[in-house]
Amino acid sequence: MLSTARHIGIVACSAEGAALCYRTICLEAAALMGEHNHPQITMDSIPLFEYMRLIKVDDWKETARLLLRSVERVAQAGADFAICPDNTCHQAFEYLLPSSPIPWLHIAEVVSAEAQRQGFRRLGILGTRYLMESPVYSEAAAKHSLECEIPDELERDRINTIIFKQLVNGVFTEASRLYLNEVMARLRDRGCDAVVLGCTEIPLLVCPDDTPLPTLDSTRLLAKAAVERACR
Repeated sequence: MLSTARHIGIVACSAEGAALCYRTICLEAAALMGEHNHPQITMDSIPLFEYMRLIKVDDWKETARLLLRSVERVAQAGADFAICPDNTCHQAFEYLLPSSPIPWLHIAEVVSAEAQRQGFRRLGILGTRYLMESPVYSEAAAKHSLECEIPDELERDRINTIIFKQLVNGVFTEASRLYLNEVMARLRDRGCDAVVLGCTEIPLLVCPDDTPLPTLDSTRLLAKAAVERACR
């Protein structure tokens, strides 16, 4: 019941990714808690603009300070643990976690654990250029004996443009969906057996039923893990 479930704090960055995560928590909780029921959720949202001005210059210490401001507010509201439905911001976690008032679920750890559970061995990583070029997924995957591949430089640039010019603004085009499928096919040809949708808006565009590789939806996997932790 609600009275026994842990309170989830969502530290939001982009509107689309945070909204999908929130909706998924509410939908997934019904199976464990009953119809129309879900853990208490508190979300704090500093404008994406504030994050982007720091991310663009690789200032992860200041990014961590923004995340800390948000997590302090959800903790003050009673949250028992926090999640951030933004893969890119996890680059700041090494600076964030030592000061956080409450524990976190780490999105790449959640996804890597699921990939290992499903028997995958080599993951293609799709996301912002900052995320794809970072060690966020390679480090988490290595803990689960998994390898990672990223698209080439031109592909990374185009995917980054799709994310920031379209997806975070709620624009989802067929041309962009087909392009991501093409990139997945090339990752498959390079030996990947699954692909991580490592931008929390990509699951709103990609159709898993027609992708060249099985997909790991980082947004929904994080939301499901949060429900399971809250109801444990």
